[in-house]
Amino acid sequence: MAKVINELSLTKELIKIPSITPLDGGAIALVAKHLRSLGFRCTILNFKDKNTAPIKNLYARLGTSSPNFCFAGHTDVVPTGNIKSWNVGPFSGTVKDGKIYGRGTSDMKGAIACFIAAVSEFLQNKKKFAGSISFIITGDEEGVAINGTKKVVDYLKKKKEKIDFCLVGEPSNRKKIGQMMKIGRRGSLTTYVTLSGIQGHVAYPHEACNPSTPIIKILDKLKSWKLDSGTNNFQPSNLEITKVSTDSNADNVIPATASATFNIRFNNKHTYTTLKKRISSITEQISKKYKCKAKIKYSETGTAFITKPGKTVQMMSKVIKEVTNNKPVLSTSGGTSDARFIKDIAPCVEFGLVGNTMHKVNECVAITDLKKLKRIYYKVLELYFH
Repeated sequence: MAKVINELSLTKELIKIPSITPLDGGAIALVAKHLRSLGFRCTILNFKDKNTAPIKNLYARLGTSSPNFCFAGHTDVVPTGNIKSWNVGPFSGTVKDGKIYGRGTSDMKGAIACFIAAVSEFLQNKKKFAGSISFIITGDEEGVAINGTKKVVDYLKKKKEKIDFCLVGEPSNRKKIGQMMKIGRRGSLTTYVTLSGIQGHVAYPHEACNPSTPIIKILDKLKSWKLDSGTNNFQPSNLEITKVSTDSNADNVIPATASATFNIRFNNKHTYTTLKKRISSITEQISKKYKCKAKIKYSETGTAFITKPGKTVQMMSKVIKEVTNNKPVLSTSGGTSDARFIKDIAPCVEFGLVGNTMHKVNECVAITDLKKLKRIYYKVLELYFH
């Protein structure tokens, strides 16, 4: 008989491991230990890319038949920030005033604990079920995300491992549990532009070529570009300038180079190709006019996607409403997540805890929310394999 695992106790265990990306500290092994105790076949996947730290990942599966319902998440966490600003130890797992505190409680060790607790209860109550349950757990979501879920997905493709539906446990709710379920995400494109001119004295601009002027003109043109007005499922795309700099440290020197970085969060009206074409055209046109050489570099971190709200999404929405008394908004808002990789092999949605303290000092979640989330995951399994 499968033992029932308590979500609060497991959250505490996980929080006590300081798994700040790329450090693992035994977090993946702890998850694997609990899953093995429930009968899962666990495969630890170690990935390393050039100039990156090695990362531990886990794929676990119970059963061999279809459908295969997958839980996905990450055990890595962001740095603590100023430890002196914490009211408790960031890796203490302190329970106080009805909440559990610690780095990763919300994002997203609490949800992983609820995954496992829900599965343990499901297996105790339902000895046999038609299908499989699986887990994708990574230690590289908060970092560069090169050696994490992206490579696990590649591994599963090669193994011809089929996943029929995936639930990612990211903290999808901003203020109260049950508020929102993510059914997609906008894409993200970061662009690095460097213009090269001729350095010189500010009193003799005719003997130099100042790249600062065209970089400002380029950014102004890009900011005036109305990407779109949004769609039924997505908010409008937006372009935000994040860095502007020159190589000059003196007030009386015209710089030789000027650089800018900007990010576009885009909906499904755009692709990397169409965005790059427009950026390249604007940059080349203006840099040429000012006789500067332009160098453009791109970082593609996810395309826009949406999971159509079919039978499983509707079922989950009903369960969330039943447990929390809140009808979740089906949203595509927010940043990127590992769903951007998983969507290549399975339809996926995101639902987890309340995220209003994630990445902050004194990160915490309500213990009642842990109980509700475990209950939601349990009922989703029950209805999915009814």
